[in-house]
Amino acid sequence: MTEQPPLPPDVASLLLSTDSVERFLEVLADRAQVLAPAAQGAGITLERQGRHLTVAGSGAGASDLDEAQYGQDDGPCLQALRTGEEILVTDMLDEDRWGPYPAYAAACGIRSSLSLPIATHIHTAGALNLYSQKVPGFADADLTGLRALAAQATGAIALAQRLADARQYADEVHTATESRAVIDQAIDVIMGRQHCRADEAFASGEGAHISGPGGT
Repeated sequence: MTEQPPLPPDVASLLLSTDSVERFLEVLADRAQVLAPAAQGAGITLERQGRHLTVAGSGAGASDLDEAQYGQDDGPCLQALRTGEEILVTDMLDEDRWGPYPAYAAACGIRSSLSLPIATHIHTAGALNLYSQKVPGFADADLTGLRALAAQATGAIALAQRLADARQYADEVHTATESRAVIDQAIDVIMGRQHCRADEAFASGEGAHISGPGGT
């Protein structure tokens, strides 16, 4: 697996200060929009195990534009995600790629867009997408900052996903431990009442539908 570079202090602090992956991505989308003053909206798309999801959005219309691309399984966002290449659309009215999508975006008032790839985790790819009503919508200075943010997001999202997976695993272990404790208590009660061995009590408990927390 490729080693991720250390996260910049501001991104690392941001990751540690947010309480979920979703909230962290929302803040990243907000930051992207700040870096591109002419952008009306920004979003982050993740593809996990073949499924596309807009997991964060900032500003007006970004999620709708992302969803339009998912619906036709084509568009600048998905091209950036799949190829790992930056996709800049300077004017939707002059664009002839991606079928009906450019006309749809223009009808929504969007004239230009930028999609930056985010390679995040095994079985997961992503893209940072920005949309502007202006032509051109993104200055050279915007691109420099946005590319740096996308590069930072690559390591940060991978780490955030690992933390989320670790929390989920810990929760599952905790639930399993609680369930085991409840079953052990029930077996002790049955052994005391029926004066039987543990295996006999467990068999009896199965017949009585012994279950974990919340069971009957």
